[in-house]
Amino acid sequence: MIRYIIAGMLCVLYSELAFSQSESSGFNDSTNGKQLEEVVIISPRLPSDGVTKPLSSLDNFLAKANAVNMIRRGTYAWEPYINGMASERSVITIDGMRIYAACTDKMDPVTSYVEITNLARANVHSGPSGPSGGATIAGSLDLVRKKSFFGEKNLKGSVFSGFESNNLQKIAGTALSFSQPKFFADIDFTWRNAKNYKAGNGNEILYSGFTKYNMSVITGFKINEHEHIETSVIYDQAVDVGYPALPMDVSLARAVIASVEYIRHHISPTIAQWKTKFYYNDVKHVMDDSKRPIVPIRMDMPGWSKTIGFYSIVQGDIGKHNWKANLSGHHNSSLAEMTMHSNTPGEMDMFMLTWPGVHTNYADIFAEDKYTLSKHWNSTFSAGIGVHNNVVSNQLGLESLKIFYAGMDKSKTRLLKRAAASLQYENKHWNYSIGIAYGERAPSVSEGFGFYLFNSFDRYDYIGNPEMKNEKSATLNGTVSYSRSGFSAKLSGSYFYISDYIIGKPDSSLSVMTIGAAGVKVYRQLNYASIYNSSIDLNYRVSENWLWSGKLSYRRGIGADVGDLPLMQPLTYSTGLLYSLHRFTADLSVDGSARQTKYNPEFGESNLPDCVVMNIAASYRFNIKQHTLLLKTGVENVLDKNYTSFADWNRLPRMGRNIFVNLVWSF
Repeated sequence: MIRYIIAGMLCVLYSELAFSQSESSGFNDSTNGKQLEEVVIISPRLPSDGVTKPLSSLDNFLAKANAVNMIRRGTYAWEPYINGMASERSVITIDGMRIYAACTDKMDPVTSYVEITNLARANVHSGPSGPSGGATIAGSLDLVRKKSFFGEKNLKGSVFSGFESNNLQKIAGTALSFSQPKFFADIDFTWRNAKNYKAGNGNEILYSGFTKYNMSVITGFKINEHEHIETSVIYDQAVDVGYPALPMDVSLARAVIASVEYIRHHISPTIAQWKTKFYYNDVKHVMDDSKRPIVPIRMDMPGWSKTIGFYSIVQGDIGKHNWKANLSGHHNSSLAEMTMHSNTPGEMDMFMLTWPGVHTNYADIFAEDKYTLSKHWNSTFSAGIGVHNNVVSNQLGLESLKIFYAGMDKSKTRLLKRAAASLQYENKHWNYSIGIAYGERAPSVSEGFGFYLFNSFDRYDYIGNPEMKNEKSATLNGTVSYSRSGFSAKLSGSYFYISDYIIGKPDSSLSVMTIGAAGVKVYRQLNYASIYNSSIDLNYRVSENWLWSGKLSYRRGIGADVGDLPLMQPLTYSTGLLYSLHRFTADLSVDGSARQTKYNPEFGESNLPDCVVMNIAASYRFNIKQHTLLLKTGVENVLDKNYTSFADWNRLPRMGRNIFVNLVWSF
């Protein structure tokens, strides 16, 4: 009964984060609807006592964003769904750099290569046309790392550690920032180690531990007053990563991401800034089942992805116009293979390419103009066009695909178009925004060229289809927000009508490759699919010391001939109360979801009951001379609820009661 009382009386989220339109925005801006973009402030400089768990994973932070759901296959590396759509339909970047995952099972999303200790914010743009540097249907997510800037000679830093009781996770690391008039540097290192976790019923979830190392370095060199160069390197490595919702684990996931960027300011009265970045990244991902005691057949599944690219952005002002133009391009090489080791002595192992050495070449141009119509009215127009080319470089892989597509060409080029327009009204208390957009995307490497990729959710082998057309989306979205005297409210929604929607459909004429598979699905295109998203956010400052926040959200997706689309968020709500006094904070939050009645058994889904989870936390900041020590502790899932959600692959149970302690010493 408590779930209905909470949902009815409060409507809604305890917001651990500030969702704002700029890095420095305050409380009232959290519901600003001026732009169709959501900015998740992770840490402007150092881990903060203003969030429930400062050393939480990035996955947990992103899951709080309205437009984002995180699909969970274990405790590590969740897959971001934007507006209810899988990662193939979005563009996810780190500081604007395109990165392609190396895993055919989506066990290494781009979001796994950064840590919250080196991240400043996550820019979430909803819809097909945005500053993503590429073609997208669902939207884009750009992870912006924090960095210093030129100034007086100064050295700042922090040392942090954490512990979590449920899975015995240990966290340790350090961050240093140095600046002087012509040089700055930011260095960050984080280590995490976790064992198997326990669900709410006390059962140990096997193969759920992991070890992760992450290092980030950014440096800046000033050429003159208006020009400087920045260099950047990320090294991220995870080993012995368990995925309890999948039939295989990961022995190694490694990414090296490097870039150099030139930035110039104040070029002319109409050109404010020009920046150009060249980048390179190399991702290796190795799946194996060597830690599983009983499997039908032993398999090794390594994958590799290498990307080299650039972007060049010019922006400025002309009268009432604030404009931006972006030229970008990249080349990616993706290769994945599978070796099945025979259990019978004398029999040969079986080898095949699951990604047949696919090269992706992409060039894109994008322009945006924000025009001030009057004191209260603004408009935004944008358009972009991309040239997308795929080449199957491996002859064995090409011949394997020609078993199904005898007439397929080795190379295929597509033209991808996108455009958007929006209108915003803003006065002292009210803010309105409405926008329309159109976008196209090409099939992903798996959708176009995948060869017998096993999906453990619906238990089908999947085969790509290189002959599919571009997927196309028309979008309508809008927001209405109100803020006054410590109270703010925001209603937002979006509707996507997607033509030639790509999805796997059973083909009874084909034989399975994976032992125990229910059948084979080939990627086909539906005439259409429609997805709508809605959310309500409320914030109320009860007094100087008390802040209440809440959220209610819902998604629904329907496809022609298939009915309900999979992995759609049911009605969910969250509410919480934050108390702060001087250097002390305490918060209580309740998260819940209604019973999931809209699901599709064809994709492995089943009915889910409703659930309610409670969390508490408290912190105190000690001042020690010129240094500070933040102590944050709390209990997640206080009542040790045994539950799962729509976002849990194969209905993997969530973590039970978990006591955590975070320590951050800043100097």
